[in-house]
Amino acid sequence: MATAHRTTTVRGLDIHYREAGPADAPVLLLLHGFPTSSHMFRELIPRLADSYRLIAPDHIGFGRSAAPDAADFPYTFAELAAITDEFTEQLGIERYALYIQDYGAPIGLRLALAHPERVTAIVTQNGNAYEEGLGKEAWAPVLALIAERTPETEAPVREISSPDGIKWQYLHGVPEEYRPLVAPEAYEHDAALMARPGQPEIQLDLISDYGSNFALYPAFHEYFRTSQVPLLATWGAHDEIFVPAGALAFPRDLPKAEIHLLPTGHFALETHAAQIADLMRGFLDRHLPRS
Repeated sequence: MATAHRTTTVRGLDIHYREAGPADAPVLLLLHGFPTSSHMFRELIPRLADSYRLIAPDHIGFGRSAAPDAADFPYTFAELAAITDEFTEQLGIERYALYIQDYGAPIGLRLALAHPERVTAIVTQNGNAYEEGLGKEAWAPVLALIAERTPETEAPVREISSPDGIKWQYLHGVPEEYRPLVAPEAYEHDAALMARPGQPEIQLDLISDYGSNFALYPAFHEYFRTSQVPLLATWGAHDEIFVPAGALAFPRDLPKAEIHLLPTGHFALETHAAQIADLMRGFLDRHLPRS
């Protein structure tokens, strides 16, 4: 089924989003990570649009959504979650399953804390909620920045948004047999958008705020325990940003969580979109309420 590219306005800010599937089907809200956009779901959406209504917004500061100057907009995860919440209400989405990856995880889980009754299920693809999921080497410069933001701590984090840093995120941990499946335009697309004026300040503000997500980890775990929300983890087993221990931690609070470690890296949809779609279809058919 065809994917539509739409734009709506929240708080005067344009939000670009992709949408596909029947209007009356169960909703999947797809929340992307850094440094990408709804573009990361381009292979997944058509594989599920026969049975589900898929909606994938670009976060403010990313993709084709508005990217106001960091001096004029508070780039925090709380703010991005609040805007995403208003976005869903504007579209009249009252219940939805979450697909969360990277930055999309703390954004989506904040929505779940605010409205647990709205979330029907969670699919996490390298979307972390546990301290043991943080890769030590990858996170060392970020943790230093969170502890103290100075020109010295900013410098190595700026490299994460560079063309080489973005390409590394796409290819690191991907076995040679799967590397030809990673489309070069994926990381080139992200690198081009990250090179726009104002992006260094936007991304530094946001990543500096990541510590606010750590503070919410106990609340996320309590939400898991009390809600027992159905959860499927489809995780790149070779990801060194959010390592497999993060996926394996979910059953601690959600004993019925379904965990699948796939032989790929951080952006698992680049190489395993078909497998992830199949896993999602089986999982969602078992758990997602239908009208």
